[in-house]
This record gives sequence, C-alpha cells and structure tokens, in this order.
Amino acid sequence: MGYVSAVPVPQPRARAATAPDASGSRRSLAAGLFLGAVGATVVLLASSQTWAEGRAAVGGGSLPLTADGQDVTGLPAALAIVGLAALVAVFAVRSGGRLIVAGLLALSGLGAGLSAYLGASDSAALDEKAAQTTGDASATIDALSHTAWPYVTAAGGLLILLAGLLALRYGKLWPTMSGRYERDGTPRPRKAARTAPDPDRPEDLWKALDRGEDPTREP
Repeated sequence: MGYVSAVPVPQPRARAATAPDASGSRRSLAAGLFLGAVGATVVLLASSQTWAEGRAAVGGGSLPLTADGQDVTGLPAALAIVGLAALVAVFAVRSGGRLIVAGLLALSGLGAGLSAYLGASDSAALDEKAAQTTGDASATIDALSHTAWPYVTAAGGLLILLAGLLALRYGKLWPTMSGRYERDGTPRPRKAARTAPDPDRPEDLWKALDRGEDPTREP
C-alpha cells in the first residue's frame, strides 16, 4: 500500500508590485527640460530676426524698410521668459502647486506660438515705420513681404507647450529641490554662550578680534 507524500508543492511567488518606472520618469524629465529650454531659446532668437520687409514711397523714390519680431509683437519673447521661469519653478513646488506651474508653462508656450503665428501676416509695424520715416501719417508700405522667422518663433512656442504638457502628465514623478534648508517649525538648539577670551592667551584675543568682538569688554 503506497503512501501519499505530504511535502507541499512549491508555488510560484506572486510578482511584487513594481514601483513607477524610474527610467520613464528620467526620460520625461530630460525631454521636458530639453523642449522647454530649446523652445524658449528659439523664440527669443527668432523674435529678434526680420519678420517683414517692404518699401515706403519717399519723394520720387522708395525707401526699403524692415520690421523684426519685436517691432511686430513683443508677446512671444515675454512669454518665452515666463516659460523659462515656470520650467525652473516646476522643481521648486510640490503636488498642486506643480500642476499650476506646469499649466503656466504650457499656456506660455501656447500664447507665444499663437501670437507669433498671427504676427506672420502683420503689416501695421511697417506702416508705422513708413509714417515715421516719411513724416506722412497716411504713408503705407508697398511690396510687402514676410520671412519665415514668425513661423520659426511659433515652432519654438510649440516646443514650450510640449514641455508644459509633459510636466502636467509626468511632473508628479519628477524630483523636487532639496528641502533640507527649509524650516520645519521645530526649535533649534541654542548655541552655548562664548566665554570671554583669556587675556593671558594671545590666540584667544586674536580669535575674538576675527569674530568682530572686543576682547577688552567684560562679558
């Protein structure tokens, strides 16, 4: 008569729950920083380039005039600076504050891109220059043409927008600036009072002078 073995059959271990993908967090962090920094740089550089060209009638001839992005609209450059500040601030805040700053980052990119795109067909800046140059308030620009720089600026704004969307989606996984220097409300131990320097020890007198103390004053 055989016997049934009572030795338990080993069961496969349940797979432990995995923590959030650290590598994915690092990739999204690197992508967000890269897109935000490059986008802001592109906007700032492209908005200083020539956006529009034309000619203003002066006497019997014409005067060539140009307008750069700052002449057309200063909004993209201003929003790019706001985006850079928000990109840095993302790492200084936590939880709900991080979402707000990430939203500001995305909105600054969206605003920079839209304002640059709308300025791509602007003629008001050159008309104003024509009026100032000729002294005729009704002067306008002839042979108006636009360059590709407004669209390059808009592309930079799009990069900032993508950085903001990444911060909204993955920002909760990104690291935060160290808070070891923050006050946590606990009382700090008081330093022991320094004893008066010994007049018979010159080194004590020199140390007191280095600290800005008067070694001759009574404690």
